[in-house]
Amino acid sequence: MTKLGQWLCGLALLGSAWAVLALAPPGLQLPAPYRQALLPLPVYLLVAFGCYSLATVGYRLATFNDCEEAAAELQEHISTARADLRRRGLRF
Repeated sequence: MTKLGQWLCGLALLGSAWAVLALAPPGLQLPAPYRQALLPLPVYLLVAFGCYSLATVGYRLATFNDCEEAAAELQEHISTARADLRRRGLRF
């Protein structure tokens, strides 16, 4: 199962549990404070997911490794391409 499938299954499970509790079937009576905390729960989870996503992107950006070998190889390709273009008459 892909990561997307796992996330969708988890969201479907949480969403269905939330819907069952929020719609309050006749046999289930939740106290008022629980209902008041339960109704905005999807918004809270969405904000928490956004914070987690921003923190993850920030951490990965801060710990991004430089690829010095790839940079040197790219510089070599650039100098080779420039030499080839100079040979063909293009001036920089």
